[in-house]
Amino acid sequence: MENKDLLSRITINPLICHGKPCIRGLRYPVQTLLELLASGMTHQEILEDYEDLEENDLLAALHFI
Repeated sequence: MENKDLLSRITINPLICHGKPCIRGLRYPVQTLLELLASGMTHQEILEDYEDLEENDLLAALHFI
């Protein structure tokens, strides 16, 4: 998936999470996903804990920074 396609998964809506960049309009801020990855969680662990998320959501968060 190309960077622009990944980045299209990130939405900014002032009515969701105070306008923070989120994944696909869900209430998963990009910052939170990056913090989980920085803490040492693997992609698989995050996906198991947050069933609404997909692998490309995590990749989008990494490309957003």
